[in-house]
Amino acid sequence: MNELEYLRIISGQRQDWRARLLYQPCLRFLSLLYRVGVGFRNRMFDWRLRSVRTVDVPVVSLGNLTTGGTGKTPFVAWLTQWFQNQHKQVALLSRGYRALPGEVNDEKLLLDRLCPGVPHFQNPDRCSSADKAIEAGAQVLILDDGFQHRKLGRTIDLVLIDAVCPWGHGYLLPRGLMREPAASLRRADFVIVTRVDQCSATELDQLKQELVKLVPADRMATAVFQPHALINVTDETVPLESVQGKRVWAFCAIGNPAGFRLTLEQAGFDVAGLLVFADHHHYSRDDVQEIGSRAKEAEVDLILTTCKDLVKLSEPMFCGIPVWGLEIGVQFRDGRELLERMLQGLVD
Repeated sequence: MNELEYLRIISGQRQDWRARLLYQPCLRFLSLLYRVGVGFRNRMFDWRLRSVRTVDVPVVSLGNLTTGGTGKTPFVAWLTQWFQNQHKQVALLSRGYRALPGEVNDEKLLLDRLCPGVPHFQNPDRCSSADKAIEAGAQVLILDDGFQHRKLGRTIDLVLIDAVCPWGHGYLLPRGLMREPAASLRRADFVIVTRVDQCSATELDQLKQELVKLVPADRMATAVFQPHALINVTDETVPLESVQGKRVWAFCAIGNPAGFRLTLEQAGFDVAGLLVFADHHHYSRDDVQEIGSRAKEAEVDLILTTCKDLVKLSEPMFCGIPVWGLEIGVQFRDGRELLERMLQGLVD
C-alpha cells in the first residue's frame, strides 16, 4: 500500500469492503498500541523519569499534533524574521526528515532560501545540534517540528493546528494522523490555527470551542497562508497579479495537497489538474516527464508547485511549459499581538 492509498483509507475516501472490514480495523488496533507507547513515553517525561536537557539560550519549539501539512516551514521563517528584527542571532534545529544519504531535505533547502545566512543544523539528536548552534553564537534556537521531541528543553512550545483537518481524521497513527492525543495540547504554551480561510465560520467556531477546553483563549491565534508571487529555479520572480486567471497544471509532494489546490484556486488560477506525490518525494526524470506530458495535454499556460517542491527541481520548463513555485507568507487574522507579547518576554 502506497502513501496516497493509505491516506484514502484513513480519511474514509475509500469505502470498499477491504478498507472497512480489513484495513481500518487492523489500523485501529495498531493505533491502540501506539497510544499506549506514546502515553508511556509522555508519562516518563511528565514524572521526570526521563531527563530533559536545558541550554542557556531561549528555545522556541514549533510543532503540531498531526503528521505533515500544518504549515510549519512558513512559520519557522516568520519566527526567524521576528527575532532578527529584535537583533537576535537565530539558529534552526531540525531532524532532517527523509533526506537522501549525504544530502539535506527539502525543508532545509527552502529555509536556506527563506532565511539566508541563518545556520540550520539537521540532526536527529537535537541536543547535540543545540550545543553546536550555541558554540556558533546563536542567541535563540528555533526547534522545527519539536513538540514531540521532549528531550531538549524549550522555553516556549508553539503548536500549529490545521483548521481543515485538525484532529487527523479522529485517530492516532496509523489509523489516523494524530501523533498524540488532543489532550497533549495542555502542555502547549500557544496554539496557532492555520488555514482558517479554507473552512467555514461554523467549523472554525466549533474548533475554537474544542481548543478552549485545552488551551486558554488568550493563548490562541489564527492565520492564513497568503500567496504573493511566483518564483522559478533561476530565482526569477513575477507578481501574482500578472498571472492570475491563467490555466495551470499543478503538482506537489506535501502533507496537505488539497489545501495547495484550494490556495491556487483562491488565488485566481484555473487549475486543470493536480498530480500528487508522497510527502517529501524526490523527483525523478520520469516524474518530470509525466508532469510535463500531463500539463501539455491539458493545454495549460503554466505549471505550478510549492516552493518546498521547487527547491528539489533543476529545470525551469517541463515539456516547454514554464514551471513556477508559489511563494506564500504568514498573515495573522487575530492573536498576533498575544503571540508577540509572549515572544517579547524572551528578548527583554
